[in-house]
Amino acid sequence: MLFSCRSKAKLLALTLLLLSAATWLYLSVGETEYGQSLGPVAPRFSATPSFQMELEIRLREAEEENRRLRQQLGEVRNEEQSTGGGTEGDNSSHCEHRSLTEKCELIHVAIVCAGHNSSRDVVTLVKSILFHRRNPLHLHLITDDVALRVLGNLFNTWMVPSLQISFYNASELKPDVAWIPNKHYSGIYGLLKLTLTKALPSDLSKVIVLDTDITFATDIAELWAIFKKFTGEQVLGLVENQSDWYLGNLWKNHKPWPALGRGFNTGVILLLLDKLRLIGWEEMWRLTAERELMNMLSTSLADQDIFNAVIKSSPTLVYQLPCYWNVQLSDHTRSEQCYSELADLKVIHWNSPHKLRVKNKHVELFRTLYLTFLEYDGSLLRRELIGCPSEGEQQGGSQVSRATLSQLDEEDPCYDFRRESVASHRVHLSFLPHLTPPPDPYDVTLVAQLSMDRLQMLELICRHWEGPMSLALYLSDAEAQQFLRYAQASEVLQSRTNIGYHVVYKEGQLYPVNLLRNVALKNSHTPYVFLSDIDFLPMYGLYEYLRKSIAQQDPAGSPRALIVPAFETLRYRLSFPKSKADLLSMLDTGALYTFRYHVWEKGHAPTDYAKWRTETTPYRVEWAPDFEPYVVVRRDCPEYDQRFLGFGWNKVSHIMELDAQEYELVVLPNAFIVHMPHAPSFDISKFRSSENYRLCVQALKEEFHQDLSRRYGSAALKYLTAERNR
Repeated sequence: MLFSCRSKAKLLALTLLLLSAATWLYLSVGETEYGQSLGPVAPRFSATPSFQMELEIRLREAEEENRRLRQQLGEVRNEEQSTGGGTEGDNSSHCEHRSLTEKCELIHVAIVCAGHNSSRDVVTLVKSILFHRRNPLHLHLITDDVALRVLGNLFNTWMVPSLQISFYNASELKPDVAWIPNKHYSGIYGLLKLTLTKALPSDLSKVIVLDTDITFATDIAELWAIFKKFTGEQVLGLVENQSDWYLGNLWKNHKPWPALGRGFNTGVILLLLDKLRLIGWEEMWRLTAERELMNMLSTSLADQDIFNAVIKSSPTLVYQLPCYWNVQLSDHTRSEQCYSELADLKVIHWNSPHKLRVKNKHVELFRTLYLTFLEYDGSLLRRELIGCPSEGEQQGGSQVSRATLSQLDEEDPCYDFRRESVASHRVHLSFLPHLTPPPDPYDVTLVAQLSMDRLQMLELICRHWEGPMSLALYLSDAEAQQFLRYAQASEVLQSRTNIGYHVVYKEGQLYPVNLLRNVALKNSHTPYVFLSDIDFLPMYGLYEYLRKSIAQQDPAGSPRALIVPAFETLRYRLSFPKSKADLLSMLDTGALYTFRYHVWEKGHAPTDYAKWRTETTPYRVEWAPDFEPYVVVRRDCPEYDQRFLGFGWNKVSHIMELDAQEYELVVLPNAFIVHMPHAPSFDISKFRSSENYRLCVQALKEEFHQDLSRRYGSAALKYLTAERNR
């Protein structure tokens, strides 16, 4: 077992301390060997000349040993203050200072990312970096359209101080590498790291390049500091490949690309961009690839094969990093030689296609470290870097949010409502892959929101609604991973490609119901939306019925809100009505009820259920106070008012705004949804039990009325009149 640098320093310091103590004891005992006491009242002993000479010799020997130990301790501490650059074959952790990077020095990191799954991986990687970092960061993300949308929105809503983000269009770089046949599962995106000298800004001199399947176990500034160790022609910092791939002995007729020794892994790269541009890197790798492809026909490990071929021809370009900067967890690697204890680990690389299921003696330890960041609350990483100014585009929203919060009165009884209505929630759009519906002027998306306790409704709704859905899920980071596992294990959900799942991460104590609805609404992709709730099951065939109803509307007429009448059952097991006739029969027998007739009748009474029983054509109804039906509207309808959190007036305010904008309220005669029973939510329980909660909802209602009057003038007077007449 090798000692770590810290262990060695501690051992030397302890030895020095013990030796000093032993010297003092020896000298003291020397005085007592002839019968004298150690006490303060003992008379001084008059030593003989021979004893004094022997004592001086032993004292000089002890002082010499102390001097030698102090020198060794000083050397160890000097090693700690230098950034350890590896030499070839160096597979142990060297003594390194935490960082020689200047305080507040900006560290640049480049990542190639494409698709929904890779976007999720980037989030976990960035969490691990942010957790350990002490310096400002600038992430340079080369993305496709999907990753741009997902990560652009995520970082914009994450609002991490001292974090800048720049995006680069991967499509503009693809032609530079599209001519290279590649067998690796990363596809064309696995070759784009070759183009970074062209893709990144010309004034950027150096950058750390990372694969998405990387997890950091230390401050990235330590890695950044290694640039100072580059000398001569060195422009690439890489870790030796830890498998036997490039040795060509894995199977019969195995013929890898040329490499220097074991070759190098490109999961972690230090690039000196300015020098690479000077030596003509683009032409260098291109000529090398053309030459080798004449024999190899294609790459097997994407950019890594080409990097290694270049290094084989020009070995002076590479600076070999110690292998703990890229502990490679693919099958059959020598990764265990990179560490002797947990403190040695710097970067873990899940470079096996099996990812977390890779075979490794310590895989449970590595998996635990990865899962820690996977489920870590990202909002905790919004910490300021003390003494470092926040810079970059991503800080604008953060500063606005802080300024808004600073204006709130903490003594206000409704402070929690006001604070959480302006809080910034991280939003991860398209958490799972899905397809955008083809253009259809009459298509409609079911829009809803849910939390973890309503997850069981997803499969049921899928059986009732075959059309596209846009769902906002309010989850913690850990719950998001539980949802991911649930969705991937569900045959019903896996069979659907037209459902967009958008995760809004938990923040605060109140349920941001209208924020969730707006996220789902804004990320639907059809001309029309059905604004529903997750507890309702649509009637069979509702999707097609709504499309036909939309097609029958007059496109030149006033905007319409098509009302889908709502019913409910108190039975957990229900033989779901197959038609309107079935539903009317169940109403008559008491198996179904009009929605909330026994607790909140006026919420749906204007639907006029008595007329609906016999009506065969759509009919108009008028707005009334507290009306909150479920409606189909155009996607560009007004958004929900986000001041309303938890329970109370969140849908009522939206219908009122539709009416203020002169939407016609039209009831569909052959459509219905049925509310399924469930335990009361935390928010409705709080509304019923807390007088202050109800007073705050009332205060928000009054403020909403005032805002409505400012926006719509005299047209909004009827809402104030109706409120006063309640």
